[in-house]
This record gives sequence, structure tokens and C-alpha cells, in this order.
Amino acid sequence: MSNTDTLNRTASNAIINAMTVDVEDYFQVSAFENTIDRAQWDSIPCRVEKNTNRILEMFTEKNVKATFFTLGWVAERYPDLVKRIVNEGHELASHGFAHKRVTQQSPKEFREDIEKTKTLLEDISGVQVKGYRAPSYSIGANNLWALDELYEAGYIYSSSIYPVKHDLYGMPEASRFAFRPRGDQGILEIPITTLRLGNKNLPCGGGGFFRLYPYAMSRWALRQVNRTEAQAGMFYFHPWEIDPDQPRQKGISWKTRFRHYLNLGCMEKRLSHLLVDFNWDRMDRIFLQEEIAE
Repeated sequence: MSNTDTLNRTASNAIINAMTVDVEDYFQVSAFENTIDRAQWDSIPCRVEKNTNRILEMFTEKNVKATFFTLGWVAERYPDLVKRIVNEGHELASHGFAHKRVTQQSPKEFREDIEKTKTLLEDISGVQVKGYRAPSYSIGANNLWALDELYEAGYIYSSSIYPVKHDLYGMPEASRFAFRPRGDQGILEIPITTLRLGNKNLPCGGGGFFRLYPYAMSRWALRQVNRTEAQAGMFYFHPWEIDPDQPRQKGISWKTRFRHYLNLGCMEKRLSHLLVDFNWDRMDRIFLQEEIAE
């Protein structure tokens, strides 16, 4: 990290935010699930290893530690990538096996998925997997049973509820900050960061919204959460979002095309600014201090 980076970070909020990466390839996103069959995945050239390695390099350059919510499918094919994530001091967490939304699974199917992925990641890495993030934030008011399954499977926290109103996901009535939906003994849910404006929650935790808004707006919103509400925020993005050269899909709607490809060429530069403008660390070190102490 340069002296300028250090000064910028010192001048920013003392609050430490959580940096997270959803490790999946471009063809595995839910928006393409009706365009690209899972049976085709092994025949498509993967770009996730290269892109994730670039992210790891960026984090090293900026002295940032993060949590990597990793698909079991990716871990199975790129075990050395998983080992690098852990060896470089980042937290390894689960994103399920094959990016199948929880809303498309029965409790039995979900249980098998989360147990299989946890075991796989732990066997490859040699570390405990504490966290889980549902594909496309697909846990909400109608399937909170999934949180019970996660707790029974040995997960300590989930980051699967997005407290916004969206056409594909969201639970706007949920708490905006870490809470236990199933009581004191249940799993800890850590929602994606939003800023309350009027009677609505503004998404400011990354993903497509980070590529949509001007960077200054994203920075302002997260600073409001840190300074005005004195809360740690959480940011997420995907390896494919720093890859403007990824193959373009045909036969998708204009909305899907807009959401997926918008400003991919700007993402790495914006991310570089974000890494300096705020303080970052892993999910477990920010939100699980009490559990770790126990």
C-alpha cells in the first residue's frame, strides 16, 4: 500500500466494513439459468480462476482481507484457488454448490446442498466454514425455514437476506443490520447494507447497484451508514464484474442484458477507490467477535 493510500484510509471512518466476494463464473448467474443449462457448465471455458486471482492481487496491494462466498462447483474444480484464498488470510464461506436458488429447493434438497458444500470446502481448505450466502439472496419471508437448516448444519452466520423491495429477491421489512431471525439461539443473519431514505431502503452494498450509481453516490451512502448510524457496512461483488471481456449471451431480455453488462469496464477502477476510501476486513472478524470469544 502506498503512503497516499495509508493517509486516505486513516482519514476515513474508523469503522471497519466487511468486504465480500461471491465466487462464481459469469455463466452461473441466476439471470442466465433459463439460457445456459447447468449440464453445459463443464463445456464452457471458465474465467473465474483468473478473475478471482486478480481480485486477490488487488486485495494484497491494498492490504485488505475479505470473505469469499465460494460455490462448491468452483471449489471442486479449482482447489488451489480455495487454498490460496485461505493461505492469504481471507475467510472462506459457502455460496452453495451450484448456485441454485433456495426458493427452487425443498428443505431436504437444501440440507443436502449446504452440508455437501460445507464439507467440500472444509476438506479442501482445512478450516472451518462459518458463513453462508444464498444464491441471489433467495432467503426471505416465505422460506425462513432455510435458516434453521443452516443452523442445524453447523453454520454460524448467514448473509442471505436483502432488506429491499426487488423484482427478483428481497425482504424489505427485515432488519437492516445483523439480527437473529429465529431467536437468541438461532443463526446470525447479516443483511447486505442499505441506507434508509424516507420510507425505503436504498441498496448501497455492491453488486449491480454499485455499477449503476456514480461512485460518489455509493461512497456517500456507505459513509452515511458508518458516520450517521455508526454501523459497519457490508459490500459484495462477483469476479465476473471485473471482466468486461467475458462472452456476451444471446437470447436474454434487455433488462437482463442491462443489469449484467452495465459498466463492467469501470468496475475495477471503482473497486480500487473503494478499497482505499474505507476500512475493510473479513465477515467473521467484524460480526462474530462474541462467538469467537466463546
